[in-house]
This record gives sequence, C-alpha cells and structure tokens, in this order.
Amino acid sequence: MRYTTLFRNVFLAASAAALLATGGCARLSTVDSDALWKIVGGQCVPNARDTGKPAPCTRVDLDQRYAVLKDIVGRAQFLVIPTDRVSGIESPDILYAGSPEYWVGAWNAGRYVDAKLGMQLAAYQLGLEINSSTQRSQNQLHIHVDCMRTDIADALAAHRDDTPGVWSWTALDGKRYRVMRVTSLHDSGNPFRVVARDLGAGRTMSQQTILVTGAGADAARDGWLIVNSARDVESGTGTAEGLLDHACKLAHAQ
Repeated sequence: MRYTTLFRNVFLAASAAALLATGGCARLSTVDSDALWKIVGGQCVPNARDTGKPAPCTRVDLDQRYAVLKDIVGRAQFLVIPTDRVSGIESPDILYAGSPEYWVGAWNAGRYVDAKLGMQLAAYQLGLEINSSTQRSQNQLHIHVDCMRTDIADALAAHRDDTPGVWSWTALDGKRYRVMRVTSLHDSGNPFRVVARDLGAGRTMSQQTILVTGAGADAARDGWLIVNSARDVESGTGTAEGLLDHACKLAHAQ
C-alpha cells in the first residue's frame, strides 16, 4: 500500500510537470490541488540541491526559501512558491519576524516576465497577486507574477504620490479595494504584515486578496502600491487576479 501511494504521488506530480512543460491549457487543479507542492517539494528542490539544476522550476533559492515556476496559464506568468509547506495567505508562518520575504522574491522574479516578453516592464506594468483561501486552486502558497492590465495601471496612477503608510479606498472593476503606498516590500513593508496589521475586528487573513505593483516607473524611487480587498468587505472580492493581464497585451503595443 505504501508503494502504491508513493507511485500515485510521483505519477500525479509528473503529470502536472508535463502539463507545465507542454503549456497545456488545463489548470493544475484538474490534476491535483497539491500539484504545486509536489512539483516544488518533490522535484525542483531535490533537483536544485542534488544537481544544481532546478527543473521543472526556473529557479530555486534555498537560502531565501522560494522557487520560481512558469505557470501553465499566460504568455509570461510565473509563480513564486515557498520551498516550505505553507498553505496560503491564511498561514501564520508568513507573519512571524524573520519569515521568508516572498514578496521580495516575487518582485525580483519580474525579470523572468521581462525575459519572456523580450522587453523591460516599467514597475507599474508589473503585478504580483495572491488569492484568498476560498478562491485558489492550489493548497500551497503561490504569488502570481505577471503583467498589469493597462486600464488598472492607469486607474492606480492617482495613488502614485500617496503618503506612504496610509490607506485610501478606490473601486477597480466594480469591486472595493484599499490602496497603500509603501517604500519597501520587506520587514514592516511586507504586504502580508501590512494587511494583517490593519484588519478590523472579526476579519481574517483567509478572506484577503493582495495585489502589489509599482507606484511609478521605478519602484526603487517611487515605491510600491499594496492593493487589498476581501470577501468579508462590502462590495469586496477575494481575488485580484483579474487585475492582471495574462495575455500581456501591453507587450504587443510596444
């Protein structure tokens, strides 16, 4: 029985990896809701550790404890995934002092989006996003890294000069979001910690969705925008993935 289970797990992970490699349109959830973890924990990490080659991942950073994997959906979409077992946005493991800075890793992974597109995106054209616990397909934390929709980037331009550390409210695609400009994505500027710190009574991280994009053309100079909504907010949402453009139409316009 133990060997049958092991064979089944290896087969499922290999099947998911094959979908990734072939660019299949089927989502990982149709294979296994733990497929991302089986790919990262079962293949990428051992391959990186034992051979120095992280395939099927693009990158494995064992020191910073995350992997970068090309998504099966999208022209240039990548996922940043912990190399530890972390369920998702609701996990307490993302909030403790000294926890891995996954958002920093995700922002740095923007260079793989650039490479796929053959161009360098401005900071406000790059978006990072994580879904709430009820609106995701995988039971392993993953941050989407992809192009922003141009209309959403234009709408957020009004917040490029906001005072750092102060929330303001806006509507995007008919949903209610709050927006904060920050000057770093690590330590106190870590979007997980920023959102968790300012949750109202009775609200939980499991209901939250977070999007991060550049406040201006150069994030090192202009900072970043943390965009947050939730299923437990009136007119809110548990997913901001729709604010990304997986087709990266902005690249076609260049």
